[in-house]
Amino acid sequence: MYFVDTHTHIFLEEFDEDIDRVLERAFMSEVRHFCLPNVDESTIGRLHRLCDAHPSCCHPMMGLHPTSVQASFGQELESIRNWLGKRAYIAIGEIGIDLYWDQTFVKEQMAVFEEQLRWSIDLNLPVVIHNRDAFPQVMECLHKVGADRLRGIFHSFGGSREELEEILRCKNFLIGINGVVTFKNSTFRNYLNEAPLERIVLETDAPYLSPVPFRGKRNEPSYIIKTAEKLAEIYNLPMEEIARKTTENALQLFDL
Repeated sequence: MYFVDTHTHIFLEEFDEDIDRVLERAFMSEVRHFCLPNVDESTIGRLHRLCDAHPSCCHPMMGLHPTSVQASFGQELESIRNWLGKRAYIAIGEIGIDLYWDQTFVKEQMAVFEEQLRWSIDLNLPVVIHNRDAFPQVMECLHKVGADRLRGIFHSFGGSREELEEILRCKNFLIGINGVVTFKNSTFRNYLNEAPLERIVLETDAPYLSPVPFRGKRNEPSYIIKTAEKLAEIYNLPMEEIARKTTENALQLFDL
């Protein structure tokens, strides 16, 4: 039994002081692979250094996060696109639309998202999608570019039953579940089992979204066990089956 953390930012400065111990704790908790989504130009160096130091377990993605999209995004987007020709990545990510903090650049976010979706088709790579208060816009972009030609993960799912059903109709997409599913106010866990386990992957989004009982503390990959325990409860399956199937799903999507 082992796990894949399909979405973790352990290359960020929050882990500068103890990354080796973080990785050690993860290995002791049977987390074997760490899928690392880029944020923007400022994080590329950090991302590459960690992956170069631990190439057997740390796997980079490349993309521009929606909250980093500004009015003049062309130069940064071009820089990120150029990296895709310089080294190997497991996915285009983290990309998407975020209207929670600011709606000023919604048109720009949609344009950047669609452009990166096209990259994934050109390069035959999966996408890792960030959606916050922007589900209709995300789906509009997906269908505009061609949802049937895309594959990937809806990261950090916490949406409505209707949104879950709409994602499931996108046959090539998986659903990323993290510590949010352990929160008392998370209603989506009441219908999550309507999604086949074949469509679920585990993630932490570390250092964010720590599961209960670590909520309020820095998240880290070893805590993925708490999310797996909650899924075992939701699906009424042994922990080993949750680990086996979600790991299998991740390995297949990312071709690890």
